Amino acid sequence: MWHTFAGTLFFFKTAFMTRLYSFLLVSLVALSGADAALGQRVAKYGADFLAGGVGARALGMGGAFISVADDVYAGFWNPAGLPDVQTREVAYMHAERFSGIVSFDYAGFALPFSERSVLGVTLIRSGVNDIKNTLDAWDAERDQPVPDPESAITTFSAADYALFIAYGKRVSESLSFGVTSKVIRRNIGEFATAWGYSMDVGIRYRTPSWHLGATVQDITTMLQSWSVDTGRLANIRDVFGDELPEGGTEMVLPVVRLGASRLTDVGPGRLRLALDTDLSFDGPSANSISLGSMALHPRLGAEYIIAQRLAFRAGFNRIQHVDGEGLDLTPSLGTGFRWGRAAVDYGFGDFAGLVSDLGYSHRISAQYRFSE
Repeated sequence: MWHTFAGTLFFFKTAFMTRLYSFLLVSLVALSGADAALGQRVAKYGADFLAGGVGARALGMGGAFISVADDVYAGFWNPAGLPDVQTREVAYMHAERFSGIVSFDYAGFALPFSERSVLGVTLIRSGVNDIKNTLDAWDAERDQPVPDPESAITTFSAADYALFIAYGKRVSESLSFGVTSKVIRRNIGEFATAWGYSMDVGIRYRTPSWHLGATVQDITTMLQSWSVDTGRLANIRDVFGDELPEGGTEMVLPVVRLGASRLTDVGPGRLRLALDTDLSFDGPSANSISLGSMALHPRLGAEYIIAQRLAFRAGFNRIQHVDGEGLDLTPSLGTGFRWGRAAVDYGFGDFAGLVSDLGYSHRISAQYRFSE
């Protein structure tokens, strides 16, 4: 089945191809501008807290959601999917990552302006809480702990925040586009903070059976400006002999994300198969396929829906070939239930294959659609 599905992905209608080529041309112009600014430091994982995605439905499908997004979560995945929202929607998701070390929270809201245009708002927080700060518990001159060191130990959080404001508009029955403005706030306690700004653009084309989508993430290139409070870090030099970190500007390069999905009737329900591919330009990473200075990150997903109420999902979030190891796949599973205007979804996955010391991740999300 997957072989047939992959083969048919090369079939695109002429109208969509024309618009897609124009869309990707804009992307290449943005990437050329990024290359001209390489005098700044490129942050390979500058917005990594967003890489895991949002919504237990999407994550249960391995994150293959660029062409599928058709609800409030489209404000994150592809703003061109927002015009499918028919009434006000709200959603919330909580996830514990790396055996509960990292806490991740998402909240989203979608508001239709008309039958063709929809506004989406996304709020995200990802953080590690209650980190011990022992800098003041050590007496560097005496080279031993201070008297009553426990009283000198404090805690802080390292947290990342994101605000997305997205707008999607339907151009025709089949074609829609969207744009997302993003503001990123990162902080490491009171020691260091950063602000980042960027934009995404998206396009989607749909038929009764096929959905095709594309986004350019950070098309304007995200610039993150870090500031460091060296006064609060003065003990680092005294205690550890390390140099104090410095602030500066990091640059997050654009990522082109392409997706296709097909919906067919199978038995008592409907089966959706999805394939996404991310093309990044910051070099190879641990969970991608290297293409020289570029990297390819494919994802596969499937969803089986019965009576528009019960859903079962599965996917592969990471597909790569490891030298000496062979094919490495990171699977995910999920399920969902809808009753009336409310829906609850669950997704299960991990970060390093079936055998992992980093623990598994459980994602639970809830969604509600108001009356029109």
